[in-house]
Amino acid sequence: MTGSLFGDDDFPPPPEKGNADSPLAERLRPRSLEEVVGLEELLGEKKFLRNAIETDRIPSMIFWGPPGSGKTTLARIIARTTRARFVQFSATSTSIKDIKTLMEEARKARQSRGSKTIVFIDEIHRFNKAQQDAFLPYVEAGDIILIGATTENPSFEVNSALLSRSKVVVIPALEREQVVTILRRAAGHESVSRFGITLDDAALDFIAATSAGDARQALTSLQLVVETASPGAEPLGVNEIKEILQRRSLMYDKSGEEHYNIISALHKSLRNGDADAAVYWLVRMLEGGEDPMYIARRLVRAASEDIGNADPQALVFAIAVQQTVHFLGMPEAGVPLAQLVTYLTAAPKSNAAYTGYGEAVREVRQGDNPPVPLHIRNAPTRLMKDLGYGRGYQYAHDFEEQTAAMECLPDALAGRRFYEPKEVGFEKEMRERLERMRKARKG
Repeated sequence: MTGSLFGDDDFPPPPEKGNADSPLAERLRPRSLEEVVGLEELLGEKKFLRNAIETDRIPSMIFWGPPGSGKTTLARIIARTTRARFVQFSATSTSIKDIKTLMEEARKARQSRGSKTIVFIDEIHRFNKAQQDAFLPYVEAGDIILIGATTENPSFEVNSALLSRSKVVVIPALEREQVVTILRRAAGHESVSRFGITLDDAALDFIAATSAGDARQALTSLQLVVETASPGAEPLGVNEIKEILQRRSLMYDKSGEEHYNIISALHKSLRNGDADAAVYWLVRMLEGGEDPMYIARRLVRAASEDIGNADPQALVFAIAVQQTVHFLGMPEAGVPLAQLVTYLTAAPKSNAAYTGYGEAVREVRQGDNPPVPLHIRNAPTRLMKDLGYGRGYQYAHDFEEQTAAMECLPDALAGRRFYEPKEVGFEKEMRERLERMRKARKG
């Protein structure tokens, strides 16, 4: 960026309309609150965001929502309605020097003329820490009002100091019916109708259903259809739309929040015994391009964490599938992964080993870590034996229940239980066996 933002003329708002070569989504972007579809919880009568825009009392905000949900649209509406100067930054082309120069101009404009400056940062998660820090003193001083837009969780992607001075506004994905409304409106627009292509209701609903709440993607699909289809007497149906679009693009970021949301959904569905949901989330990940080995690793973890000794074969099977996935690759690996997911979902569940391990970890990290009892210490030298190492040790195989009346924990922890098997699956048998051995040790 070069030059000053604050000459005799105000910084101009974004253009009212895209040109004829602009994507359809840009040409049909709402210009006012009345044109926005959805977001009633934010833009309804007497709602916070609507009041803030209409009264021109915009606070610093972070718009957080999925692609195509209206984040940039809201920022541009604010640009058109506010009396403040409005400037937009790009993470890819803005240096810290540019930021500081323009922020100093904003400070001078506020101090000399009382002028407000709204700074909009699209994809703020792409700004590094130093770039974000450069805005902080100006936000704190009230020299600028910051509006950031991000598809990523701001808790992870926005500096905590900047985040604490901004209101996070969650922008939800559009509902399917809302996307259909947008498509119907677009179908009647001259930039679409001039191609002479019409779509039936089922076709519009199909495009909406495959857009995952992303209005931009839905409009891009509509544009592709009307610009490539051959005009005919009958409206296009779902089959024709499928042929043109071939395959939808799933909203799935392998390094972003959706990645963690969906693997969480898979794991929790599996834990809850819901095979249908578990298979669905598995396919969502695979179709979104997730590395099948990552999924296999997570399923190995689930076999141990959630099933454990209730079905020890689960871990064996999980390792077998992991090797199968490594051997086959995609798309063949999808079937064995589904086989494993359904097996783990139906298996008896026990987190006893997981919780027992956690209890032991807490004890070790927070406790006094008393020494190993002398009778179970290793005694490879005469000096160690003279010091009592190994004295009093009893060989478990010499006893009926294969356990001796001997405490193996330090005195300070004697009797402490870390592993409590559940009465489910094979672990029920383990519980009974361990109880017999505990009784035998007491004599």
